[in-house]
Amino acid sequence: MIIHTDGMPIHAVIQPREAAAGQERKPDMVEWNELVESVMEAAAEHGLWRPGDAIVVAVSGGPDSVALLHVLHEISRSRMPLTLICAHVNHGFRAESAQEAELVRRMAEELGIPFELAEFDIPSFMKESGLGPQEAAREKRYRFLIDTARRHGARSVALAHHAGDQAETVLMRLLRGSGLPGLAGMRFKRTEKNVELIRPFLRINKAALVDACRRRGYPYAEDPSNAQTKYRRNAVRLEVLPFLLGYSPRLDRSLTQLAEIAGAENDFMEEAAAGCFAEIVRQEQGKYTLRREAFAAVPSALQRRLIKLILNYLSADTPETDFPKIEAVRRGILQDMPTAWSLDLGRGLTCLRQYNTIYFLSAPLDHQASYAYRLPSPQPRLELEEIGKALVMTLAESENEAISRRVAGRLSARFDYNELVFPLTIRSRLPGDTIKVMGLNGSKKVKDIYIDDKIPSTERSRIPLVCDGLGNIVWIPGIRRSVHAAVGDHTASVLLLSLEDL
Repeated sequence: MIIHTDGMPIHAVIQPREAAAGQERKPDMVEWNELVESVMEAAAEHGLWRPGDAIVVAVSGGPDSVALLHVLHEISRSRMPLTLICAHVNHGFRAESAQEAELVRRMAEELGIPFELAEFDIPSFMKESGLGPQEAAREKRYRFLIDTARRHGARSVALAHHAGDQAETVLMRLLRGSGLPGLAGMRFKRTEKNVELIRPFLRINKAALVDACRRRGYPYAEDPSNAQTKYRRNAVRLEVLPFLLGYSPRLDRSLTQLAEIAGAENDFMEEAAAGCFAEIVRQEQGKYTLRREAFAAVPSALQRRLIKLILNYLSADTPETDFPKIEAVRRGILQDMPTAWSLDLGRGLTCLRQYNTIYFLSAPLDHQASYAYRLPSPQPRLELEEIGKALVMTLAESENEAISRRVAGRLSARFDYNELVFPLTIRSRLPGDTIKVMGLNGSKKVKDIYIDDKIPSTERSRIPLVCDGLGNIVWIPGIRRSVHAAVGDHTASVLLLSLEDL
């Protein structure tokens, strides 16, 4: 571990104002105040804190986080009442880790700030979880910081990511082909597990933070692993960015500006996608559906957003779906010809098109579980839990009474009770099923009826069949009624069958 206390000239992102004629300029104090003011401006613009907030400050001991702790302490002391909690994580990677923890503890004690320490055996956690060193350390660190915020009743956790970190993040995401959400980089504020993660330094260069620590005599530690290019982020920072800066000296600033522009435009698109979702997407029985014609009327940028939003709703904890799959879904929906297809999107997500209806499901396609219910006599209500429906049965003395008892919105059919052969069976469909349709000569296959009526295959297994005691299919709710037990002038009692959602 290297601890720095020497002074060097400060180099702030916001250039110092020239001193007025005849006035002596005090560079250290002026530039420190400008650094604090820059943080205050970012906080006001992005709503990072309010008077009286409690904030957990993540302090690794490096110059960035040391500067963050001192800047926030200055703000809480002279600008706005804030309660600070200093939190440090010893990841157990290096022998110097204990010295770094002691450095941060002494710093918090000198400032009169409560200190929280977590010590983890990250190498052992890596073996248990299968994660790499940086991923394992990040998971443990963030969990500790969020837990610390909850214990102290803190609204947020302050992180010391700066403009250089932002430029690295945007460049890494650009190299892997990210869209607008990825190019937005790290946000000034985001919520994780009901705790806000705030980054007040995102517009400030690291050089300004290092020089501030040195100029004001704040000790800090340097982690030698930051110079190891075996880590991808380090390689981008130490090799790729310096190479590109030779062609574009303002590249780092351009990348941070790109992140802010992309972030604002991404927020706008997210809001537009949510409005589009509410307008054209329906949710029912564990799936999302939309109509092709409504989707086709939406601009292509929103079409992609809408697909991603639906998939996020289906499985919120899954990684970002890649562009080729999103585009395959989009182009499949836009095909003009009547068609049917299914696409496995991975992670248990499936998209189907049946004619002009598109379905998104959170489980792979499989066959509907078979079921059969035997009813020796009418009963008021039979719940078909396999398909989320209920069959309601009502006896009436006349057809007029049966009609008056019909409930609006339910699928229903009327039968001559005395002609209907019991026991009734309500079951799932079987191969080769046929029905003698009222108004037609002979029988017709149920499968052919579904095809003729353009019933999507995803819906066919959810339609129950009502059979009489002789095995005849007497009713397919919402589809067809058979010739059996028809109500006529001779009918003395009417049995009204209705199908409704559970």
